[in-house]
Amino acid sequence: MTAAILTEAVAPGVTQITMNRPERKNALDQASYRGLIAAFAAAEADAQTRAIVVTGTGGCFTSGNDIRDFATSALEGARVAMDFLTTISTATKPIVAAVEGFAVGIGTTMLLHCDLAYAGEGSTFRMPFAALGLCPEGASSYLLPLAAGSKRASELLMLAEAFGSEIAREAGLLNGVVAQGAALGTALDKAKALAALPPQSIALTKQLLKRGQAAAIADAIATEARHFDERLRSDEAQAAFAAFLKR
Repeated sequence: MTAAILTEAVAPGVTQITMNRPERKNALDQASYRGLIAAFAAAEADAQTRAIVVTGTGGCFTSGNDIRDFATSALEGARVAMDFLTTISTATKPIVAAVEGFAVGIGTTMLLHCDLAYAGEGSTFRMPFAALGLCPEGASSYLLPLAAGSKRASELLMLAEAFGSEIAREAGLLNGVVAQGAALGTALDKAKALAALPPQSIALTKQLLKRGQAAAIADAIATEARHFDERLRSDEAQAAFAAFLKR
């Protein structure tokens, strides 16, 4: 069986974490989330790692939660997803995201916790939680209005429609949009630049940047998770899942 999450040292000081389920557009099941948690924890503990790049294989970032896996054990799936969001939101080392193809659900919200993020032209983003009878997660109800403004955040979270890379950049989810297929190369260049800088200074700078929001982010993740669990049991969510699985 191919590992759902790949980890490799791709340059001095740079660890790349790759979501690797191309047959499912890198949809994240429980095993994938556990693999991501372990990969980030290992990178955090590795003294040689100074920057982390997160990406997806097969020209796709991630299509979000694996609904088929989610439908069989939704509560456990939601909890391990929230554990991953806590892991990435509290990481001390700089994280650079490289997005191509689809970034759906948690594939979009996790970008709010990355320090830098780049996407190829033609990438598609969506936070479909409301359309699935659910609610925002990953502290997106808190962080997205700060990054995008309340009107844009309402549009993206409430209408739950797909949007392109330029809107993602305007909404503060991305640092830049590059040529299709060039996101990983750009992210690696930025990660190498970060890895070449004094590591304690970079870590402290990240800590100071997040200092004023850390408690609010943790509270938002916990509050959203509680509501998310409740919504999973709702008739609206169950109907949405059933409709999805009939496709």
